[in-house]
Amino acid sequence: MDIKNVIVINGNEFSFNPGDTILQTARRNSVDIPTLCHLKGATPTGECRICVVEVEGARNLLPACATPATDRMVVLTESPKVVEARRLILQLMLSSGNHNCAVRIADDQGWTGFQLGVHKDDKSDQLCPVWGDCELQDLAYRYQVSGERFPKIEVKYPIEDVNPFIVRDFSRCIKCGRCVQACNDIQVNNAISLGYRGTDTKVIAAGDRPLKDSDCVFCGECVQACPVGALVEKDVRYKVRQWDTEKVRTTCSYCGVGCQMWLHVKDGKVAKVSGVEEQPPNNGSLCVKGRFGFDFINSPERLTTPLIRKNGELKEASWDEALDLVAKHFSEIKGKHGSDSMGLLTSARVTNEDNYVAQKFARAVLKTNNVDHCARL
Repeated sequence: MDIKNVIVINGNEFSFNPGDTILQTARRNSVDIPTLCHLKGATPTGECRICVVEVEGARNLLPACATPATDRMVVLTESPKVVEARRLILQLMLSSGNHNCAVRIADDQGWTGFQLGVHKDDKSDQLCPVWGDCELQDLAYRYQVSGERFPKIEVKYPIEDVNPFIVRDFSRCIKCGRCVQACNDIQVNNAISLGYRGTDTKVIAAGDRPLKDSDCVFCGECVQACPVGALVEKDVRYKVRQWDTEKVRTTCSYCGVGCQMWLHVKDGKVAKVSGVEEQPPNNGSLCVKGRFGFDFINSPERLTTPLIRKNGELKEASWDEALDLVAKHFSEIKGKHGSDSMGLLTSARVTNEDNYVAQKFARAVLKTNNVDHCARL
């Protein structure tokens, strides 16, 4: 007879597997424990302390993401002690930087002065670029806290926007470390880390250089992992809000891996791209081309109809007309010079299914085995 390990969370008994943390067990059983630093697939750090819970017999509150579940452990996830601790942590985070997400009390000139300071740093008179799509803001509303309890910690580092893809806003960084884990543990690029100490702590590339001068490959994994407005795609910052867009799921066309992605569409045009999390084969990860290489979709230079050369000039034609012309020339070449006079080059930038159809066409229709692929090079 199997003996199951049992943990008691908020009065309910749940079984767990050896090695499971409190957070894993809770989430598997639909018990909500909020987190900010936790990143699935990375080593838990307990850095943000938002996920602290009360464990019977423990002297202090424990981080659920980094505390192993043990048999007969009794856990409270929303006790008065837990709520008080989370409120305090959130207040400290909101006081450290330009978190102008409308959670401060706006009943005096202090709010106006704060906002004007943020506008100067941001070079924008709008609220935070991820307003309405920020995990810190969600928790601030959930626990009804604002940032004026503690004196504002002034930002020591200016915005970095000298690369074409990502804006790094250190004034909104809560030093949760999720971007570092995404870069080092998930993508294994090892381009960034936490540097300096105390209030001087910041996320740095090697030598504290701008990302454009570092080992960063601009996959954007850090942007997708960031729970706040510290890392935002440059093209959408202050231009596109999450409620302005419709999400359309599709498959990346840059190679044959089949990465799943969300197209964020505004006014009929793709505004940004993000990975579909917890879906194979990429589980949310994308390369620089998949995440940022979509401007060609709306390019005015794209061909929208086939072109046929007539009297030395390219003229628009229907698909039937173009395909009939190609088929006619293929037949003529095949009849005059034989099938092996033709060859077919396929591409690593199309799907495996497209490559299969291409080689089938070469062998079954053109009757040639002269098939090659750019990946061989």
